[in-house]
Amino acid sequence: MWLRRGFFAWMIPAAFVLPLWLFVGWIASGANGWAFIWMLFAIPGLFLWQLLLTLLVRARGTVRAHRAVSWWDVLGFTVWHLLVISLGFYAQAWWTPVMITAIIVGIGLFWMELWQLWSEAKPSRVVLHTVDGVAYIPAAGERSEAEVQDVIVIEEKQRRTPS
Repeated sequence: MWLRRGFFAWMIPAAFVLPLWLFVGWIASGANGWAFIWMLFAIPGLFLWQLLLTLLVRARGTVRAHRAVSWWDVLGFTVWHLLVISLGFYAQAWWTPVMITAIIVGIGLFWMELWQLWSEAKPSRVVLHTVDGVAYIPAAGERSEAEVQDVIVIEEKQRRTPS
């Protein structure tokens, strides 16, 4: 649980730290001007994409309740952040394939977050209706109408009182 809570706390700072790392890595590695031009687009894009993913993660009720991300989030963000960190080294031999992989993983992470949000947001219980048409969600121990085998209906007759 501590790892999942750590990722929960890391997500907003990551929106600032990862783009900063790309800039610091460019300075430290002495990369060329083409890398600087790429960086002009990558830094704001990475910042906005990380914030978008963070908002999608924090929109889920279970994440807010437990203040911890899911294991799928841990896996996805670990892979994506490691790819982004490796981009900051600006190694010519493997920089382009890593950049393409980071973009693909970032897009996949977006769809994974949408899938988790959608899965958690859809109703998980059956809504039943009374005879009057009022809808209600049955209690945990209550059985739905489809599960009831035999139904016996007893109608009470009204007695007329002599007047």
